[in-house]
Amino acid sequence: MLNSDYLYPMPKKKALIIGAGIAGIAAAIRLEVKGYDVEVFEVNSCPGGKLSEFEKDGFRFDAGPSLLTMPQYIDELFTLAGKQSSDYFNYQKLKVVCNYFYEDSSHIRAYADEDRFAEELSKVTGDPVISIKKYAENSRKIYHITNHVFLERSLHQLKTYLNWATIKSIFSLPQIDATRTMHKANTSFFKDERVVQFFDRYATYNGSNPYSAPATLNVIPHIEQYLGAYFPEGGMYSIVTSLVMLAESLGVKFHYNSPVEEIILDGRKVKGIKVNGELYEADTVISNMDVWFTYHKLLKGHPKLHPQKILQQERSSSALIFYWGINKQFAQLDLHNIFFSGDYKTEFDHIWQQKDIYDDPTVYLNISSKYKSTDAPAGNENWFVMINVPANTGQDWDQLIADARKNIIAKLNRLLGEDVSRLIISESVLDPRGIESRTSSYQGSIYGTSSNSQFAAFLRHANKSSKIDGLYFCGGSVHPGGGIPLCLLSAKIVSDWV
Repeated sequence: MLNSDYLYPMPKKKALIIGAGIAGIAAAIRLEVKGYDVEVFEVNSCPGGKLSEFEKDGFRFDAGPSLLTMPQYIDELFTLAGKQSSDYFNYQKLKVVCNYFYEDSSHIRAYADEDRFAEELSKVTGDPVISIKKYAENSRKIYHITNHVFLERSLHQLKTYLNWATIKSIFSLPQIDATRTMHKANTSFFKDERVVQFFDRYATYNGSNPYSAPATLNVIPHIEQYLGAYFPEGGMYSIVTSLVMLAESLGVKFHYNSPVEEIILDGRKVKGIKVNGELYEADTVISNMDVWFTYHKLLKGHPKLHPQKILQQERSSSALIFYWGINKQFAQLDLHNIFFSGDYKTEFDHIWQQKDIYDDPTVYLNISSKYKSTDAPAGNENWFVMINVPANTGQDWDQLIADARKNIIAKLNRLLGEDVSRLIISESVLDPRGIESRTSSYQGSIYGTSSNSQFAAFLRHANKSSKIDGLYFCGGSVHPGGGIPLCLLSAKIVSDWV
C-alpha cells in the first residue's frame, strides 16, 4: 500500500529573512538545505549589506569589509549544499598579512609564516623572539578554549552548557584573560611600545577600545596572523555573488528594493512580515537587520517586547572611509597597510570619550588592485582609506570629515614621502551617517554593540527572541559578533536553533 505522503507530500515550511547581508544569505542557504522554503527581502537593489562594491571613474572598490579570514565557513556552505566550493568561489592565502608604518619611520612586514614574522618583529623592535612566540601561544590557547563553545554555539541555550566541551572550556575560563584589558596584557608581554600598539590594534576588529576591552580579544591575532588572511579571486564582493548564486541554485528567492515595513505578530508569535503593504506569512522570521532597528522600526508597536537594556548598550565604533583613485603605483605598499598614530591612547580617548577624531589618526589603507589588477586603470591604484571614528551621535560630520581628510593626507605624505593629494583623481566618501542609512546600522556602528567589558560576549542579543515565538536574529549586531566569520557563524547558530 502506498504511503499517502508520497501522493500528497507535506508542504515545505516557510522562512522569511529580512536583509540580504552575508549572514542573511548564509542563513537562507542553511535553511533551504534543511528543507525550508526561503525568501529574502532586501531594501537595497543588490545583496551584501556592508559587504558591497561600486565602480567610479574606472576604479572598482569593495566598499565595506576588506579582510577575509576563516574562509572555511564559506566553504562549509557549499559542502552542506553538496556543491564543490571551487566551482563558485576561490581565494589565495597572503604571504604578507599586512605592512605596518610607524611615525619613527620604522616599518614591519607581518609575514604569514610564524617564524619569519617573529624574527621580523624582533629585528625591528628588539623584543625577543621568545616573547613573540609566547604571545602567539597565548592567543592560540584562548582560541581553542573559546572558539567551539563561545563562537560556534548559542550562549542562550541550555544544551550549550550540557556537553563536555563546554564544561572543559568553563574550567579553563581563567586562562582566557578576561579580567584585564588588552593593553594591560600586551604590556606584560612586550617592552617595545610599537609591539604593544601592533597587538592593541586588534581591538578595532570588533569596534572596541584596547584600553577597556578584555584581553580575551587577544584571540584575534591568532585568527588573522596565524590561521591566515586571504584574498578572494574577484575581490571581497565575490563572496556575496558566489553565495547568492549558490542560494538561488537551491531555490532561495531574493526580493530586492523590498523594504520590510513591519513584523506581523499574532499575540507573541510571528505571523509574517509586511512588504509594500502586502502580508507574507510564515512561522519563522529571521532578521539580518541591526537589532536596534528591528525593534524600533519593525516592532515599534510592541514596546513591551523590546529588550530595553540590550538596546541601550554602548555601540561599537564606526568608520570614515575615503575611496581614492590614485594616479600612481606604490611598490612599498601591499594589499593591507597600516599607518599608526603617534599617540594611540589619545586617539582612542578621542573616539570613546570625546566622541570626535584625533588629528593624528591611525590610517588603514587597502589596495585590492595589488591582487586584482582590473580594479584600477593601468599604472593606477584603488585606495580604500579608513580610520576608526565614533558612532554617530549628532557630531558635525562635515567638519570632522574635512579635518580628517587633511590630517590623513598629511600623515600619508609624511610616511610615504609623496604628495598624495596631487595623485587623487577620483574620490568618494562614506561616513557613519551613510553607513546607517545604507545598511540600517544604528548610529553607523559597524559591529553592533561594543566589547568594552569582560561580559560583553554574554550581553549581546541572542539569536532568538525570548519574547516572540518564531523570531530569530543573525548578523553583526547579535551573538557572536561582527565581521564576516562571526556573521557566518550567527547564521549557523540560527539554522541549528530553528
